[in-house]
Amino acid sequence: MEIQAPVGTPLEETQRIMSRVESALLENMDGIQSLLVTYGYDITNLNRSDEGEHSARFKILVEPDLNPREAEEPIADRLRKAISQIPDVEFRLTRPVLFSSKAPIVLEIHGDDLVELKRKSDQAAALLEKLPELSDVEPTLREGAPEIQVIYDREKIAIYGLNLQQVANQVRDLVKGNEPTKFNLKDRRIPIVVRLDQKDRERVEDIGRLTVNPGQERPIPLSSVASIELGKGPSEIRRVDGRRVAIIEANVGVGALGAAVKAIERTMNNDMEWEPGYTFYLTGQNEEWESSRGSLYLAMGLSVFLVYVIMAAQFESLVQPLIIMLTIPLAFFGAVVGLKVCGISLSIVVFLGMIMLAGIVVNNAIVLIDYINTLRKRGMDREDAIIESGTVRLRPILMSTGTTVLGLAPMALGLGDGAEIRTPMAITVIFGLIFSTALTLVIIPSIYGLIDRWVSGLTGRFVHNEEAPEPSLTSVTEPSPNA
Repeated sequence: MEIQAPVGTPLEETQRIMSRVESALLENMDGIQSLLVTYGYDITNLNRSDEGEHSARFKILVEPDLNPREAEEPIADRLRKAISQIPDVEFRLTRPVLFSSKAPIVLEIHGDDLVELKRKSDQAAALLEKLPELSDVEPTLREGAPEIQVIYDREKIAIYGLNLQQVANQVRDLVKGNEPTKFNLKDRRIPIVVRLDQKDRERVEDIGRLTVNPGQERPIPLSSVASIELGKGPSEIRRVDGRRVAIIEANVGVGALGAAVKAIERTMNNDMEWEPGYTFYLTGQNEEWESSRGSLYLAMGLSVFLVYVIMAAQFESLVQPLIIMLTIPLAFFGAVVGLKVCGISLSIVVFLGMIMLAGIVVNNAIVLIDYINTLRKRGMDREDAIIESGTVRLRPILMSTGTTVLGLAPMALGLGDGAEIRTPMAITVIFGLIFSTALTLVIIPSIYGLIDRWVSGLTGRFVHNEEAPEPSLTSVTEPSPNA
């Protein structure tokens, strides 16, 4: 949970405010294994541009549970309840993301003017917060930190015979500091920073009294050659492909990632006005899914092709492998039914399970068709061979299917840490294999009989249409009865 007080809040005040949230969690540690709280920020590990003394970070390790998502919700509710009692505080709930460094939903708004870009970012974030498909909507282009803005008057600087760059550098060195040298301490070099004392640069009036021409006869204060104002600078200036962008990140709420993407596109196109030069683009895990989907389709098509080639070489036929390949769409149908029943969305792991199915489900049909061919070579009729093959091969088919399903059952039950990654694959394979086995025992023999009857009739017609050879005259000698 990332919590932010108003920009400019000193670190001591941030700690005093956020300690109430920490105390609320420590009083009720149900479901929490460990808690790490960070006030302020670490300059060596700065992750966000809007981090500062006004920010705090609560890292919570949840105790192991069979359903981690359900175990997290009570803790998140306690956090939200504790934070809601603190005014003017914003918070963001995040979770570790697997296989990716991005949030599930990342909306980029491209433009040039930072003021207009922030306005559109705030407008888009307000619209997206109303969508049930999204949760934890957060724009990265936030309110900037308060700052003193020095606006120089070039004409006055020229009248006094000063150089603008020298004046600006002089003010910077007095306020921010200058590093003239470093102190050698054994194997370390410690920078020495020289600047005005804190009491001489605390207020805006103190900055206006800074001398911009030190060493000269008549000192000139900064307020004589510049106007000094209080303002706010941008929290960040981020560029993508050379253009300024505002980022809006969100997690998936109700439904799947695809439904959330469609809802965002519909909202951005219908409810917002886009002037020339301003556009939006969806990235995040959706972009990764779009880029990987083509590779997965290629892998699936290649696996089906290789399975067909191997069977065609083994059966020495082009028709019978096609009959066996009909088990693959039957398996895909079963996988879709299983995903629908379990409420699992289509993902890369599900696609990998379907690629596995392409090589697994054909085994039952191979066993069935191969034994039918064996019986027909022994002289058995087609229908009798189909019936006999189904009777004899039923037990091996059920045994092979049962062992595979039982072997995948622990994975499908989601036992152990990280099981939510493996479970969709196991459910895809189990449901696809069960449906394929049940339908293979009925559909594949029927299709085999229809196609074989059609091929036999087609072959007989071609033979019947061939020209019969003319009969030749031959002499036949009757054998002698005494022979």
